[in-house]
Amino acid sequence: MNRSFFLFSILFLFAVSSIITNIEAEVITLTPDTFSDKVKEKDTAWFVKFCVPWCKHCKNLGSLWEDLGKAMEGEDEIEVGEVDCGTSKPVCSKVDIHSYPTFKLFYDGEEVAKYQGYERWILPLNNCYTIS
Repeated sequence: MNRSFFLFSILFLFAVSSIITNIEAEVITLTPDTFSDKVKEKDTAWFVKFCVPWCKHCKNLGSLWEDLGKAMEGEDEIEVGEVDCGTSKPVCSKVDIHSYPTFKLFYDGEEVAKYQGYERWILPLNNCYTIS
């Protein structure tokens, strides 16, 4: 678990230190038609947020995910994606999503890390770092 937290922290810190202003977010919406092909892209890490529109904790993320997408724009090896589990239930079932928000890191089609819950992963980091 410490390795997963470390990896998430590195991605988050990279996002904070690399904020690009006035550029549209590069968060890619993944659907049942695109999910499998995208996360299987060779030599590419996909950091994917799984949420639903009605989730309070998903809403509390604010612009954090878009800011991460902006920071990762132009990085060939890292992509930031999101899945709306309300409209893409088959994807969420396939990757075993049962609570929101859930974040998963995929590499070459394999899940390599999972981060679950707002209070446990996002809130502590969001309180430590302010994204402007």
